[in-house]
Formats: sequence, structure tokens, C-alpha cells
Amino acid sequence: MLDQLDSALVHALRIDGRASYARIGEVLGVSTQTVARRYRRLRERAGLRVIGMPFPDRAGLTQWMIRLTVAPANARPVAESLVRRSDTQWVKLTSGGTEIFAIVNAAPEADTARAMLLHDIPRTASVTAVSAHCMLHMYLGGPTTWGGFTRMLSEHQQRALAGPEPEPGTARPLEESDSALLTALQRDGRASYVELAEATGWSQATVARRLTELRADRAVYFDLEIDDALFGVRTEALLWLAVDPARLDAVARSMTTHAELASVIATTGPTNLMATALCANPAELHDYLIGRVGALEGIRTLETAPVLRNLKAASPVPR
Repeated sequence: MLDQLDSALVHALRIDGRASYARIGEVLGVSTQTVARRYRRLRERAGLRVIGMPFPDRAGLTQWMIRLTVAPANARPVAESLVRRSDTQWVKLTSGGTEIFAIVNAAPEADTARAMLLHDIPRTASVTAVSAHCMLHMYLGGPTTWGGFTRMLSEHQQRALAGPEPEPGTARPLEESDSALLTALQRDGRASYVELAEATGWSQATVARRLTELRADRAVYFDLEIDDALFGVRTEALLWLAVDPARLDAVARSMTTHAELASVIATTGPTNLMATALCANPAELHDYLIGRVGALEGIRTLETAPVLRNLKAASPVPR
């Protein structure tokens, strides 16, 4: 478990992943050196990583959730092959190791999703079933986050870190020339301007100006990767819900207020809503399912797929 200062630092980075150590230290009431030391320790011991991500619609991406049913003995090699791909996120072994879940970021012009689903994966004999669900609307997830990460700072501290709302920019849309910058940010969202200049071949001034433009124009956001177990999470499950279409929006919006959930996403397919539950133990998950989810009107079916292991998190770039 994290102590109070580490938890506050994680909360601060959730608000602004590129905030300077000095700024965070001023808000938390500790020295710049203490913030830097704690950050380095969290990177080494807790798997903390700040990543910069484009909003999928701004990057021209369509996101798909895929579910692969596999022979348990072959699940890990198939999952590892998905981890190595640059177009995947959130690769998980679920349902006792008989299923693999992943998100695929598909560029329409390359038809990446079709190539993966209809060509690459079925050639593996150990995969016995494939289903794909197009992500239609993210109610919770991405730039919004699980509440367990954001419980430490006061409203005053949060406002001080967030700063004033940026003026809407006139920046050009994301384009091919931004790809090297985005890849570098997906690897390390706190990379210095010197490091980003080396990665892009731009000057430091150009990098700084372009990143400021993209943030003001809300084309990129910053996310965190960290071991959920440090926040008391020992049980994770994917929830696949079939909801009456007329009730879908109301159910999804209600679920975004549930402290147990890290994502709520409307999808295509026989189940039209997916959520990720983070709980302390199976008993807490059980209580949540029957007490809160079970009380919502309009849910026809619910499938719970326990997560056995997370092999890849939010960044498409593996560690």
C-alpha cells in the first residue's frame, strides 16, 4: 500500500501528468527533491508510468475490444503476441486463463482491425473463438479515471494543479508529422523537451509549442499506469452487460458514479455495455454486483469475467 504522500503524488499526476516537481511540491507542501525522489521510487517499485495519449477520434482511430477463447496452455503465448503489437492496449488474461481481452486501435485506411481479426489471429490453432466489439462511446475511462486514484487532494489543491482552463487553440489536427512525438509520449509522458526533441528531430522550442497546442486543443491527454494492488485492489473483473437500448444511456451514466468501476463503455455486439470493476476481494465484487448493478433497471443479462493477469496497460508502447 502507498503512504499518504505517495498517494497524493499519484493524484497530482492524474491531474497534470507533466506538472513539474517544483509545482507539485508547492501544492503538497514538500520539497522539489522529495517529489522527485518519490516519483523515481514509484517508477521503480510500483510500475508508475505517465503516458501521453491522443484522443482516438482526433487521431482517426476506431477502437475495438476483442475477446479470444483459447486453450489454457497456449493463452500466454497468444497474449504476448498481442502485447508486442503497437496497435493494442489493455491486454488481459481473463476467465481462469481461457480468454484473452485486448483493445485494438484501428486506423480506417489500414483496416487494422479486419487484418487482425480475420487474418492474423485465426491462423493460430489454439484460438477457438473470436468476437469483436466496436467501442461506440466511453462514459468512463481514458481521460477520466477510477476514483481510487483521486481521493487524496483537497479541491483547493486540485484547482492549483489544474490551473486555468486553456483557451481553445487553433492548432492543426493531429497529422503524420506528430507520430514521433506521440510515440515518445506513449513511452514516457514526462520525457523532457530535450528527449522529445531527439525523438522527433524538432527543436525544443518546436516541441514545446506543438505539445502546448495539442493540449490546449484537447487532442492529447495524460494517463497513468500503476499497480492497482497498491490501492487495495485484489479482484478485477470485466462486466459484459446486455441493456435495453432505451435504458442504455441511463444505466451507463448511473454506473459512472460507482466507485468500484474504472471504465464504462458502450459497444456493439450481443452485449452493449462493458465495465471494469476493481474491488478488494471476491466478496466485495459479489456485494457490488447484487447490491448496485442488480438494482439498475433495464439490464437483461450480465456476464462477469474475472481478470487473471494484466499483461499490457494503457500505452500501446510496451515497457
